[in-house]
Amino acid sequence: MPRVSTVFAVLVPLVAIFLVFRTFDVTARLQLSWPLALHPDNEADADGDGAQVYLGTPDAPVEHVHVEHHHSASPHVETHDALLDEFSRTIVAVGDLHGDLPNARKVLHMAGVVDEKGRWSGNVDFFVQTGDIIDRGDDTIKLYHWMDRLRDEAKAKGGQVLSHLGNHEWMNVIGDWRYVRPSEIETFGSPAARQQALMTGQIGKTWAANYTVTSRLPYHPSLGDPNTDYDALSVAGSSVLSHAAMSFVHGGLAPDYPDLEPFPSRINEIGRSLLRKLQHRTPPAPHPPNPYPGLPNDATHEEHRLYGTDGPLWYRGWALDSEERVCKAVDDVLRRTGTRRMVMGHTPDFEKIVSRCDGKIIIIDTGISHAYGGVLSALSVKYTLTPIPKYASSPHGQRWIEREVVTAVYADYDEILAVSEQELEGAF
Repeated sequence: MPRVSTVFAVLVPLVAIFLVFRTFDVTARLQLSWPLALHPDNEADADGDGAQVYLGTPDAPVEHVHVEHHHSASPHVETHDALLDEFSRTIVAVGDLHGDLPNARKVLHMAGVVDEKGRWSGNVDFFVQTGDIIDRGDDTIKLYHWMDRLRDEAKAKGGQVLSHLGNHEWMNVIGDWRYVRPSEIETFGSPAARQQALMTGQIGKTWAANYTVTSRLPYHPSLGDPNTDYDALSVAGSSVLSHAAMSFVHGGLAPDYPDLEPFPSRINEIGRSLLRKLQHRTPPAPHPPNPYPGLPNDATHEEHRLYGTDGPLWYRGWALDSEERVCKAVDDVLRRTGTRRMVMGHTPDFEKIVSRCDGKIIIIDTGISHAYGGVLSALSVKYTLTPIPKYASSPHGQRWIEREVVTAVYADYDEILAVSEQELEGAF
Protein backbone atom coordinates (compact mmCIF):
# COMPACT_ATOMS: atom_id res chain seq x y z
CA MET A 1 0.00 0.00 0.00
CA PRO A 2 2.81 2.49 0.73
CA ARG A 3 4.20 1.77 -2.74
CA VAL A 4 0.85 2.68 -4.34
CA SER A 5 0.68 5.95 -2.45
CA THR A 6 4.25 6.71 -3.49
CA VAL A 7 3.38 6.18 -7.17
CA PHE A 8 0.35 8.45 -6.85
CA ALA A 9 2.45 11.07 -5.09
CA VAL A 10 4.77 11.17 -8.12
CA LEU A 11 2.16 10.88 -10.87
CA VAL A 12 -0.34 13.49 -9.65
CA PRO A 13 2.10 16.46 -9.85
CA LEU A 14 3.37 15.30 -13.27
CA VAL A 15 -0.17 15.10 -14.67
CA ALA A 16 -0.97 18.53 -13.25
CA ILE A 17 2.14 20.04 -14.88
CA PHE A 18 1.26 18.42 -18.21
CA LEU A 19 -2.29 19.84 -18.12
CA VAL A 20 -1.00 23.33 -17.34
CA PHE A 21 1.47 23.17 -20.23
CA ARG A 22 -1.22 21.91 -22.58
CA THR A 23 -3.70 24.57 -21.48
CA PHE A 24 -1.32 27.43 -22.17
CA ASP A 25 0.28 25.82 -25.24
CA VAL A 26 3.69 26.22 -23.62
CA THR A 27 5.27 23.38 -25.59
CA ALA A 28 4.29 24.98 -28.88
CA ARG A 29 5.84 28.27 -27.83
CA LEU A 30 9.07 26.62 -26.67
CA GLN A 31 9.39 24.87 -30.01
CA LEU A 32 9.47 28.23 -31.81
CA SER A 33 12.09 29.88 -29.62
CA TRP A 34 15.51 29.78 -31.33
CA PRO A 35 18.80 31.68 -31.35
CA LEU A 36 18.76 33.98 -34.38
CA ALA A 37 21.91 35.25 -36.03
CA LEU A 38 22.94 38.50 -34.39
CA HIS A 39 24.04 41.60 -36.25
CA PRO A 40 27.65 42.26 -35.15
CA ASP A 41 26.59 45.59 -33.63
CA ASN A 42 24.39 43.65 -31.20
CA GLU A 43 26.79 40.81 -30.46
CA ALA A 44 27.95 42.25 -27.16
CA ASP A 45 24.37 42.50 -25.90
CA ALA A 46 23.67 38.78 -25.88
CA ASP A 47 25.06 35.63 -24.33
CA GLY A 48 26.10 32.74 -26.55
CA ASP A 49 25.60 32.93 -30.30
CA GLY A 50 22.21 34.57 -30.42
CA ALA A 51 19.34 36.10 -28.51
CA GLN A 52 16.25 34.05 -27.76
CA VAL A 53 13.37 35.48 -29.76
CA TYR A 54 9.84 34.13 -30.01
CA LEU A 55 9.27 33.37 -33.65
CA GLY A 56 5.62 32.38 -33.79
CA THR A 57 2.99 34.38 -35.63
CA PRO A 58 2.70 37.58 -33.55
CA ASP A 59 -1.09 37.86 -33.60
CA ALA A 60 -4.17 35.76 -34.14
CA PRO A 61 -3.77 33.16 -36.90
CA VAL A 62 -5.54 33.61 -40.22
CA GLU A 63 -7.69 30.76 -41.45
CA HIS A 64 -6.24 29.16 -44.57
CA VAL A 65 -7.46 26.45 -46.89
CA HIS A 66 -5.74 23.07 -46.62
CA VAL A 67 -5.69 20.78 -49.62
CA GLU A 68 -4.03 17.45 -50.28
CA HIS A 69 -0.57 17.69 -51.74
CA HIS A 70 -0.79 17.73 -55.51
CA HIS A 71 2.67 18.67 -56.84
CA SER A 72 2.27 21.83 -58.92
CA ALA A 73 -1.50 21.63 -59.33
CA SER A 74 -2.93 24.75 -60.96
CA PRO A 75 -6.17 26.63 -60.36
CA HIS A 76 -8.76 25.75 -62.99
CA VAL A 77 -9.71 28.55 -65.34
CA GLU A 78 -12.25 27.80 -68.04
CA THR A 79 -11.06 28.55 -71.58
CA HIS A 80 -13.86 30.16 -73.59
CA ASP A 81 -12.25 30.54 -76.97
CA ALA A 82 -9.38 28.64 -78.55
CA LEU A 83 -8.42 31.74 -80.56
CA LEU A 84 -7.65 33.71 -77.40
CA ASP A 85 -4.66 32.62 -75.39
CA GLU A 86 -4.54 32.44 -71.64
CA PHE A 87 -1.31 33.71 -70.10
CA SER A 88 0.06 31.93 -67.05
CA ARG A 89 3.16 32.22 -64.93
CA THR A 90 4.30 29.93 -62.11
CA ILE A 91 6.75 31.11 -59.46
CA VAL A 92 8.28 29.02 -56.68
CA ALA A 93 10.31 30.57 -53.85
CA VAL A 94 12.32 28.89 -51.10
CA GLY A 95 13.90 30.40 -48.00
CA ASP A 96 17.07 29.72 -46.00
CA LEU A 97 18.85 26.43 -46.84
CA HIS A 98 21.85 26.70 -44.47
CA GLY A 99 24.18 24.02 -45.73
CA ASP A 100 21.71 21.16 -46.20
CA LEU A 101 21.69 19.78 -49.75
CA PRO A 102 19.47 16.70 -49.10
CA ASN A 103 16.65 18.79 -47.60
CA ALA A 104 17.05 21.42 -50.31
CA ARG A 105 16.59 18.75 -52.98
CA LYS A 106 13.52 17.38 -51.20
CA VAL A 107 11.94 20.83 -51.08
CA LEU A 108 12.60 21.70 -54.72
CA HIS A 109 11.32 18.30 -55.84
CA MET A 110 8.09 18.48 -53.85
CA ALA A 111 7.50 22.00 -55.23
CA GLY A 112 7.93 20.81 -58.81
CA VAL A 113 11.12 22.78 -59.53
CA VAL A 114 13.32 19.72 -60.10
CA ASP A 115 12.76 16.10 -61.02
CA GLU A 116 13.72 13.10 -58.92
CA LYS A 117 17.34 13.43 -60.09
CA GLY A 118 17.58 17.07 -59.04
CA ARG A 119 17.43 18.49 -62.58
CA TRP A 120 15.29 21.44 -63.70
CA SER A 121 11.83 20.05 -64.43
CA GLY A 122 10.50 22.73 -66.76
CA ASN A 123 7.26 22.85 -64.73
CA VAL A 124 7.82 26.34 -63.30
CA ASP A 125 8.77 29.64 -64.91
CA PHE A 126 10.79 31.12 -62.05
CA PHE A 127 12.57 29.70 -59.03
CA VAL A 128 13.55 32.25 -56.37
CA GLN A 129 15.90 31.59 -53.45
CA THR A 130 16.04 34.33 -50.81
CA GLY A 131 19.55 33.79 -49.45
CA ASP A 132 21.39 32.11 -46.57
CA ILE A 133 22.61 29.06 -48.43
CA ILE A 134 25.80 29.17 -46.35
CA ASP A 135 26.55 28.47 -42.62
CA ARG A 136 25.18 26.02 -40.04
CA GLY A 137 25.74 23.00 -42.35
CA ASP A 138 28.46 21.35 -44.44
CA ASP A 139 27.05 21.41 -47.99
CA THR A 140 28.09 24.93 -48.97
CA ILE A 141 30.13 23.98 -52.04
CA LYS A 142 27.57 21.44 -53.26
CA LEU A 143 24.62 23.82 -52.84
CA TYR A 144 26.17 26.70 -54.78
CA HIS A 145 27.30 24.32 -57.52
CA TRP A 146 23.75 22.93 -57.75
CA MET A 147 22.25 26.41 -57.94
CA ASP A 148 24.62 27.31 -60.80
CA ARG A 149 23.67 24.13 -62.62
CA LEU A 150 19.95 24.79 -62.17
CA ARG A 151 20.48 28.31 -63.50
CA ASP A 152 21.88 26.91 -66.75
CA GLU A 153 19.25 24.17 -67.02
CA ALA A 154 16.42 26.64 -66.42
CA LYS A 155 17.69 28.99 -69.12
CA ALA A 156 17.85 26.12 -71.61
CA LYS A 157 14.16 25.38 -70.96
CA GLY A 158 12.89 28.96 -70.90
CA GLY A 159 12.90 29.32 -67.11
CA GLN A 160 14.93 31.49 -64.78
CA VAL A 161 16.56 31.27 -61.35
CA LEU A 162 16.68 34.40 -59.19
CA SER A 163 19.23 34.21 -56.35
CA HIS A 164 19.78 36.55 -53.41
CA LEU A 165 22.54 37.21 -50.92
CA GLY A 166 21.40 36.75 -47.34
CA ASN A 167 22.99 38.20 -44.23
CA HIS A 168 25.05 35.00 -43.83
CA GLU A 169 26.62 35.35 -47.28
CA TRP A 170 27.61 38.91 -46.35
CA MET A 171 28.88 37.85 -42.93
CA ASN A 172 31.23 35.35 -44.51
CA VAL A 173 32.67 37.68 -47.10
CA ILE A 174 33.17 40.32 -44.38
CA GLY A 175 35.07 37.77 -42.29
CA ASP A 176 32.37 37.13 -39.66
CA TRP A 177 32.52 33.35 -39.30
CA ARG A 178 30.55 32.95 -36.05
CA TYR A 179 28.15 30.41 -37.58
CA VAL A 180 30.67 28.40 -39.64
CA ARG A 181 31.17 24.79 -38.60
CA PRO A 182 34.73 23.39 -38.48
CA SER A 183 33.54 20.42 -40.54
CA GLU A 184 32.34 22.82 -43.26
CA ILE A 185 35.76 24.51 -43.40
CA GLU A 186 37.26 21.06 -43.98
CA THR A 187 35.22 20.66 -47.18
CA PHE A 188 37.25 23.57 -48.62
CA GLY A 189 40.56 22.15 -47.40
CA SER A 190 41.58 25.02 -45.12
CA PRO A 191 40.41 28.42 -43.84
CA ALA A 192 42.61 30.13 -46.43
CA ALA A 193 41.12 28.06 -49.25
CA ARG A 194 37.63 28.89 -48.00
CA GLN A 195 38.41 32.60 -47.96
CA GLN A 196 39.75 32.43 -51.50
CA ALA A 197 36.63 30.59 -52.71
CA LEU A 198 34.35 33.30 -51.28
CA MET A 199 36.47 36.21 -52.46
CA THR A 200 37.70 35.50 -55.99
CA GLY A 201 37.00 31.78 -56.38
CA GLN A 202 33.98 30.09 -57.93
CA ILE A 203 31.52 30.93 -55.14
CA GLY A 204 32.65 34.55 -55.04
CA LYS A 205 32.36 34.82 -58.81
CA THR A 206 28.81 33.48 -58.88
CA TRP A 207 27.83 35.83 -56.04
CA ALA A 208 29.08 38.79 -58.07
CA ALA A 209 27.53 37.63 -61.35
CA ASN A 210 24.24 35.97 -60.38
CA TYR A 211 23.14 37.12 -56.91
CA THR A 212 21.39 40.35 -55.92
CA VAL A 213 20.22 41.87 -52.65
CA THR A 214 16.60 42.15 -53.77
CA SER A 215 14.37 41.46 -56.77
CA ARG A 216 11.17 42.69 -58.35
CA LEU A 217 9.47 39.93 -60.32
CA PRO A 218 6.55 41.03 -62.57
CA TYR A 219 3.71 38.63 -63.16
CA HIS A 220 3.32 39.69 -66.81
CA PRO A 221 6.00 40.42 -69.46
CA SER A 222 4.32 43.70 -70.42
CA LEU A 223 5.85 45.08 -67.20
CA GLY A 224 9.36 44.16 -68.29
CA ASP A 225 11.90 41.53 -67.36
CA PRO A 226 12.68 40.55 -63.77
CA ASN A 227 14.34 43.42 -61.89
CA THR A 228 12.97 46.09 -64.21
CA ASP A 229 12.60 49.21 -62.07
CA TYR A 230 9.12 50.32 -61.12
CA ASP A 231 8.48 53.73 -62.68
CA ALA A 232 5.08 55.27 -61.99
CA LEU A 233 5.51 57.65 -64.94
CA SER A 234 6.27 54.94 -67.52
CA VAL A 235 3.79 53.17 -69.78
CA ALA A 236 4.03 50.07 -67.59
CA GLY A 237 3.63 52.22 -64.48
CA SER A 238 0.32 53.60 -65.74
CA SER A 239 -1.03 50.18 -66.73
CA VAL A 240 -3.75 48.47 -64.72
CA LEU A 241 -1.11 45.80 -64.18
CA SER A 242 1.45 48.29 -62.82
CA HIS A 243 1.72 46.60 -59.42
CA ALA A 244 1.25 43.01 -60.64
CA ALA A 245 4.61 41.94 -59.23
CA MET A 246 6.31 40.58 -56.12
CA SER A 247 9.43 41.69 -54.28
CA PHE A 248 11.95 39.25 -52.83
CA VAL A 249 14.65 39.99 -50.29
CA HIS A 250 16.37 38.15 -47.48
CA GLY A 251 15.57 40.29 -44.43
CA GLY A 252 12.98 42.89 -45.35
CA LEU A 253 12.34 46.26 -46.99
CA ALA A 254 11.91 48.52 -43.96
CA PRO A 255 9.32 51.32 -44.28
CA ASP A 256 11.89 54.00 -43.46
CA TYR A 257 14.80 52.55 -45.45
CA PRO A 258 16.09 55.60 -47.40
CA ASP A 259 17.38 53.83 -50.53
CA LEU A 260 14.21 51.97 -51.48
CA GLU A 261 13.73 53.80 -54.80
CA PRO A 262 14.13 53.33 -57.66
CA PHE A 263 13.28 49.74 -56.88
CA PRO A 264 15.08 47.41 -57.14
CA SER A 265 18.11 48.95 -58.88
CA ARG A 266 19.13 51.38 -56.12
CA ILE A 267 19.50 48.68 -53.47
CA ASN A 268 21.25 46.32 -55.89
CA GLU A 269 23.72 49.01 -57.01
CA ILE A 270 24.72 49.62 -53.39
CA GLY A 271 25.05 45.86 -52.87
CA ARG A 272 27.26 45.40 -55.94
CA SER A 273 29.52 48.24 -54.86
CA LEU A 274 29.95 46.88 -51.33
CA LEU A 275 30.52 43.30 -52.52
CA ARG A 276 33.20 44.47 -54.95
CA LYS A 277 35.05 46.29 -52.15
CA LEU A 278 34.85 43.31 -49.81
CA GLN A 279 36.00 40.78 -52.38
CA HIS A 280 38.98 42.83 -53.47
CA ARG A 281 40.39 43.83 -50.08
CA THR A 282 43.05 41.78 -48.34
CA PRO A 283 41.08 39.02 -46.61
CA PRO A 284 40.96 39.70 -42.86
CA ALA A 285 41.64 36.98 -40.31
CA PRO A 286 38.26 35.36 -39.58
CA HIS A 287 36.24 36.31 -36.53
CA PRO A 288 36.28 34.46 -34.18
CA PRO A 289 38.88 34.05 -32.75
CA ASN A 290 40.18 37.27 -34.28
CA PRO A 291 38.51 40.69 -33.84
CA TYR A 292 35.48 41.50 -35.97
CA PRO A 293 36.88 43.17 -39.13
CA GLY A 294 33.82 45.22 -40.09
CA LEU A 295 33.18 46.84 -43.45
CA PRO A 296 36.03 48.29 -45.54
CA ASN A 297 37.39 51.70 -44.59
CA ASP A 298 36.10 53.17 -47.85
CA ALA A 299 32.54 51.87 -47.36
CA THR A 300 30.00 54.63 -47.92
CA HIS A 301 27.19 55.70 -45.61
CA GLU A 302 24.73 53.96 -47.96
CA GLU A 303 26.74 50.73 -47.79
CA HIS A 304 26.79 50.83 -43.98
CA ARG A 305 23.03 51.42 -44.00
CA LEU A 306 22.53 48.47 -46.36
CA TYR A 307 24.22 46.22 -43.81
CA GLY A 308 22.55 47.88 -40.82
CA THR A 309 19.90 46.36 -38.61
CA ASP A 310 17.16 48.15 -40.56
CA GLY A 311 18.72 47.36 -43.94
CA PRO A 312 17.31 44.75 -46.34
CA LEU A 313 19.72 42.05 -45.13
CA TRP A 314 18.94 42.17 -41.40
CA TYR A 315 15.51 43.80 -40.93
CA ARG A 316 13.00 41.65 -38.99
CA GLY A 317 10.16 44.11 -38.44
CA TRP A 318 7.73 42.55 -40.93
CA ALA A 319 8.05 39.24 -39.04
CA LEU A 320 8.19 40.38 -35.42
CA ASP A 321 6.18 43.62 -35.16
CA SER A 322 2.47 43.58 -34.30
CA GLU A 323 -0.15 42.88 -36.94
CA GLU A 324 -1.57 46.37 -36.52
CA ARG A 325 1.79 48.02 -37.07
CA VAL A 326 2.90 46.04 -40.12
CA CYS A 327 -0.48 46.18 -41.87
CA LYS A 328 -0.53 49.96 -41.40
CA ALA A 329 2.92 50.32 -42.99
CA VAL A 330 2.94 47.71 -45.75
CA ASP A 331 0.79 49.45 -48.37
CA ASP A 332 3.14 52.40 -48.72
CA VAL A 333 6.14 50.11 -49.32
CA LEU A 334 4.18 48.11 -51.90
CA ARG A 335 3.12 51.33 -53.63
CA ARG A 336 6.69 52.63 -53.84
CA THR A 337 8.13 49.32 -55.07
CA GLY A 338 5.39 48.62 -57.62
CA THR A 339 4.42 45.30 -56.07
CA ARG A 340 1.46 43.52 -54.51
CA ARG A 341 3.31 41.23 -52.14
CA MET A 342 6.71 41.14 -50.44
CA VAL A 343 8.44 37.83 -49.76
CA MET A 344 11.37 37.33 -47.39
CA GLY A 345 13.25 34.72 -45.36
CA HIS A 346 15.62 35.37 -42.42
CA THR A 347 13.21 35.08 -39.46
CA PRO A 348 12.13 31.44 -39.13
CA ASP A 349 8.86 29.92 -38.03
CA PHE A 350 9.61 26.20 -37.74
CA GLU A 351 6.03 25.07 -38.34
CA LYS A 352 4.76 27.07 -41.33
CA ILE A 353 5.18 29.80 -43.90
CA VAL A 354 3.79 32.97 -42.31
CA SER A 355 1.31 35.11 -44.25
CA ARG A 356 0.34 38.51 -42.85
CA CYS A 357 -2.01 41.31 -43.90
CA ASP A 358 -3.98 39.16 -46.39
CA GLY A 359 -0.84 37.81 -48.01
CA LYS A 360 0.86 41.16 -48.58
CA ILE A 361 3.72 40.02 -46.32
CA ILE A 362 4.98 36.44 -46.64
CA ILE A 363 7.88 35.03 -44.59
CA ILE A 364 9.14 31.77 -46.06
CA ASP A 365 11.98 30.71 -43.73
CA THR A 366 10.77 27.56 -41.97
CA GLY A 367 14.13 26.18 -40.83
CA ILE A 368 14.56 23.77 -43.75
CA SER A 369 18.09 22.83 -42.72
CA HIS A 370 18.66 19.91 -40.37
CA ALA A 371 20.49 22.45 -38.18
CA TYR A 372 17.02 23.74 -37.23
CA GLY A 373 14.79 20.73 -37.83
CA GLY A 374 11.92 22.84 -39.14
CA VAL A 375 9.27 21.93 -41.66
CA LEU A 376 10.15 21.47 -45.35
CA SER A 377 8.31 24.13 -47.34
CA ALA A 378 8.13 26.21 -50.50
CA LEU A 379 5.97 29.10 -51.70
CA SER A 380 4.12 28.68 -55.00
CA VAL A 381 2.41 31.48 -56.92
CA LYS A 382 0.21 30.71 -59.91
CA TYR A 383 -0.80 33.73 -61.98
CA THR A 384 -3.25 33.58 -64.89
CA LEU A 385 -4.72 36.16 -67.25
CA THR A 386 -7.67 34.70 -69.12
CA PRO A 387 -9.47 36.52 -71.98
CA ILE A 388 -13.24 37.01 -71.93
CA PRO A 389 -14.20 36.45 -75.61
CA LYS A 390 -17.48 38.39 -75.61
CA TYR A 391 -15.47 41.58 -75.04
CA ALA A 392 -12.91 40.88 -77.76
CA SER A 393 -14.25 43.66 -79.99
CA SER A 394 -15.00 46.15 -77.21
CA PRO A 395 -13.98 49.73 -78.08
CA HIS A 396 -12.33 49.91 -74.67
CA GLY A 397 -10.12 46.89 -75.31
CA GLN A 398 -10.09 43.21 -74.46
CA ARG A 399 -11.33 42.20 -71.03
CA TRP A 400 -9.58 39.60 -68.92
CA ILE A 401 -9.98 37.65 -65.72
CA GLU A 402 -6.83 38.05 -63.64
CA ARG A 403 -6.32 35.39 -60.98
CA GLU A 404 -3.53 34.92 -58.48
CA VAL A 405 -3.25 31.93 -56.14
CA VAL A 406 -0.56 31.91 -53.44
CA THR A 407 0.10 28.51 -51.88
CA ALA A 408 2.38 27.15 -49.17
CA VAL A 409 3.68 23.76 -50.28
CA TYR A 410 4.57 21.20 -47.64
CA ALA A 411 5.60 17.54 -47.83
CA ASP A 412 2.11 16.13 -47.25
CA TYR A 413 -0.28 18.92 -48.14
CA ASP A 414 -0.67 22.37 -49.66
CA GLU A 415 -2.16 25.40 -47.93
CA ILE A 416 -3.73 28.22 -49.93
CA LEU A 417 -2.61 31.48 -48.31
CA ALA A 418 -4.26 34.01 -50.61
CA VAL A 419 -6.48 34.13 -53.70
CA SER A 420 -7.24 37.27 -55.66
CA GLU A 421 -9.37 37.60 -58.79
CA GLN A 422 -10.52 40.63 -60.74
CA GLU A 423 -11.69 41.69 -64.17
CA LEU A 424 -9.31 43.91 -66.16
CA GLU A 425 -9.44 45.74 -69.45
CA GLY A 426 -6.53 46.38 -71.81
CA ALA A 427 -4.33 45.11 -74.61
CA PHE A 428 -1.67 43.08 -72.86
